Amino acid sequence: MQSNHSIQPGDHFERLGMVARWRPVHLGQTPVLRALCDLSDHALIGIGSANRYNMRNPFTLAETIDMIRLVLAGRENYTLVPVPDLDDGPRWREMVVEIFGSLDLFVTDNPYVASLLVYDYTIIRPVKLVPEDQKVPIDGTMVRREMAKGNGWRQLVPAEIADYITANQLDKRFRHEFGLSTLALETIVKRK
Repeated sequence: MQSNHSIQPGDHFERLGMVARWRPVHLGQTPVLRALCDLSDHALIGIGSANRYNMRNPFTLAETIDMIRLVLAGRENYTLVPVPDLDDGPRWREMVVEIFGSLDLFVTDNPYVASLLVYDYTIIRPVKLVPEDQKVPIDGTMVRREMAKGNGWRQLVPAEIADYITANQLDKRFRHEFGLSTLALETIVKRK
């Protein structure tokens, strides 16, 4: 489903779009967010699962917006777009196409999302936007697992995000609300 389109040095686009959960924004996502802005006149950054607050989405929409704005400080050419889960792929696709309108590229690493939007947009994976020397193999599950353990998570996120989470005691809230279930899920996955 993903396009073989690759980004060449000097490429610049009018409009790029992406939907991800960004919870929390980590070192793997930061160069992607910045590339969306740096490679386009305007980036539409969708905050997926905007209507969810659970173990996989342990930060509110407002907190997620704050984190994205922190890592995009100094960049003004983006719009943050809350994108709720609808539990209905075809309806979700219609909503995304209506919200995002025409795009040069839609960026996703999610095969299901790519399959939904393949006839509407040219699809590209986020790693295609980021130069090799800026790629960091981290995902949100890793960060949330380390946060549940109470250690090591700060090194997986940009300093400004670590400071934001700590200052607002979001790490403590996460451990209190979702820590045990996060660690239990890790145990179940390891046993399989």
